[in-house]
Amino acid sequence: MAVTDVWARRATLARSIRLLSEFRFEQRDPARFYGALARDTAVMVADLWRGVHGTAPAGRTLVDVGGGPGYFAAAFAAAGMHYIGVEPDPAEMHAGPATDRGAATYLRASGTALPFADASVDICLSSNVAEHVRDPWRLGAEMLRVTRPGGLVVLSYTVWLGPFGGHETGLWHYLGGARAAARYTRKHGHAPKNNYGSSLFAVSAADGLRWAEGTGALLTAFPRYHPRWGWWMTRVPVLREFLVSNLVLVLTRPTGTGSTFPAG
Repeated sequence: MAVTDVWARRATLARSIRLLSEFRFEQRDPARFYGALARDTAVMVADLWRGVHGTAPAGRTLVDVGGGPGYFAAAFAAAGMHYIGVEPDPAEMHAGPATDRGAATYLRASGTALPFADASVDICLSSNVAEHVRDPWRLGAEMLRVTRPGGLVVLSYTVWLGPFGGHETGLWHYLGGARAAARYTRKHGHAPKNNYGSSLFAVSAADGLRWAEGTGALLTAFPRYHPRWGWWMTRVPVLREFLVSNLVLVLTRPTGTGSTFPAG
């Protein structure tokens, strides 16, 4: 069984349209948007685990790097996983259901210096965080370090040249990230939350694939929000930068590897 065989059956056009329709609620109703995304992500991660191991990940420990306000905690708990969220920003940690300490374990820490021993967790997830990190592949290397041999690393990020690369600045990022941020500030009277050069960076699909292939641990890569019949775009240079939108890298820590992995 290929790692994506189980998940591919759910990656339909109907799912893509449903998720796309939820994006319009990100700013005005984050609980609705992130709740839907969390449920979809929990199913994806569980299916990827089944694709590798043939069993459900119930009882496994999952670390969510950059877990934000904790909307993912309930979704992963419902799937039977032991959820640990990692978030460096205290404002983010207290902006949503992460404050319900009975629902999950939460740690304030950086994704580029995870407070876990080598090979200590079963699954390490990072959902839409790498584009907000100045050194995203150091984050990736840390995720691999803390994952047990045979475990899974699932790193998903927004591709800069895709339509959502500028986040709330819209398609203006095609004229340059700094210019898009300046236009947003003039229009709204404040800087965007995801400000280019400080909390938003230009990360390409090629960057992620190059790093993942260099680790020797890459299992597969695919566009997160596309139907299965659109996954071929990941294999086409240049085209993937504009059409993949969000890239998922799935890696496993091979048995017998040490604690050091390339960071870029």
